[in-house]
Amino acid sequence: MEPVRYRVLHETRYDYGSNVSLSQQQLHLSPRVLDWQQVEEQRINITPVPTWRRDGRDAFGNPVTWMAFHTPHDELFISSAMTVAVMPHLPKDIEASLPWEEVRDRLAYDSTDPLPADLDATRFLFESPHVRVKHELADYAADCFPPDTPVLVGAQALMAKIFREFTFDPEATTVSTPVLEVLENKRGVCQDFAHLMIACLRALGLAARYVSGYLLTRPPPGKPRLIGADASHAWVSVYAPGSEHDWVDFDPTNDLLPDTEHITLAFGRDFSDISPLRGIILGGGGTEPDVAVTVIPLDEEEIPDELLEAEADEPAETPEAPEADADEK
Repeated sequence: MEPVRYRVLHETRYDYGSNVSLSQQQLHLSPRVLDWQQVEEQRINITPVPTWRRDGRDAFGNPVTWMAFHTPHDELFISSAMTVAVMPHLPKDIEASLPWEEVRDRLAYDSTDPLPADLDATRFLFESPHVRVKHELADYAADCFPPDTPVLVGAQALMAKIFREFTFDPEATTVSTPVLEVLENKRGVCQDFAHLMIACLRALGLAARYVSGYLLTRPPPGKPRLIGADASHAWVSVYAPGSEHDWVDFDPTNDLLPDTEHITLAFGRDFSDISPLRGIILGGGGTEPDVAVTVIPLDEEEIPDELLEAEADEPAETPEAPEADADEK
């Protein structure tokens, strides 16, 4: 089957209000190359030009950019433009996946040598900054995982339960809202629902990771696509050894298995591992970023002139960062 090709523009603007004298930042704004996803083009433009910049990979294999500013600046603009091709990759038969207890037992510690894939999956088995492992979460998911249920069937049932019982509400939570509070209030956004589903799965002894990326949204019939009207998205990937790719994605916000309309940026234990932009600044006033995302399916639509103009400016040459140990970056 033919891939679906997209042009994505992710723009982030900070107006600090006063000068920032020193800044160090880490960016997760470049898409991963996966078995079902190829990156045809990727460019990150930064204004002002950083004092140094370095591109590499993080501990999970995600593309990452580190940068630092050593001169005063009162605003920051980052533009990430990419062309990505996504192949259909839905699992062939979720009912053929292993029973969830067998997957759990493979991930549990014992005296035998683990399989390499199982050992790698254990990184996504334990608590992380935004994901707790509590009995309340295991209790919530228990009815989705009766004895001998195939692990992917149980994950699909849990995804559907979250979609059915929770309300999408951008005003209900912040980035730091605890997952148990989300469970109690039954409200949140895609990030909250992903963290909740991951926490439930880990509480059962299953490995699950947080996935960031983009979701194609379609304008109303007869209306043009609005530049900057899309947004980042988050979903879940569940470890299912024996499936085609060992991991299968689930989107609890939309109650579906991601396929060609989901574009993957990065994955980690939770949002804190792969937030699009994080770092430290010295100076400046309190400010929230202005973020605009545009996702264009190239086989269906022409790239709007506004999008081409937004990508036209090329940054000046940026010095590379000096070599540093991992804990210094």
